[in-house]
Amino acid sequence: MLTRLNFCGASPETIKALSALEGAANNLGLEASQLELVKARASQLNGCAYWVDLHTTDARKAGEADHCLRGVSARRETPFFSRRKHAALGWTVALTRLPLAHAPDADYEYQVANFSSKETADLTLAISTINRRNRLAVGLRRMPAA
Repeated sequence: MLTRLNFCGASPETIKALSALEGAANNLGLEASQLELVKARASQLNGCAYWVDLHTTDARKAGEADHCLRGVSARRETPFFSRRKHAALGWTVALTRLPLAHAPDADYEYQVANFSSKETADLTLAISTINRRNRLAVGLRRMPAA
């Protein structure tokens, strides 16, 4: 697949603003490896090879185990994740697949049972930010390095 448009070069002001938002989301106090797992999972769901590659690499650098990275798509069937990571991944799926289920109450309730209100708001911001980046990368065919 060929890249359709280098959106970073085509609209640097927009990318700068998006990067600032992501930078803020990354510095809200959420655990780094957990945040990278969330970003990798959203990117998997969106079929975004570029960001899957980047965030699985960053998750490893943040200390996430390979078996967790491999098991993220089957989180309900694995014993690999803490309750917080499990809740964060579930909330990620709920928000990434928003048109299918409209963020079910059960997913929200599990999220808030494991995170404070601030953490839930911060995680929701982080999820919305990676979903936005996924849409740019998939739509304009940004490819990971070979």
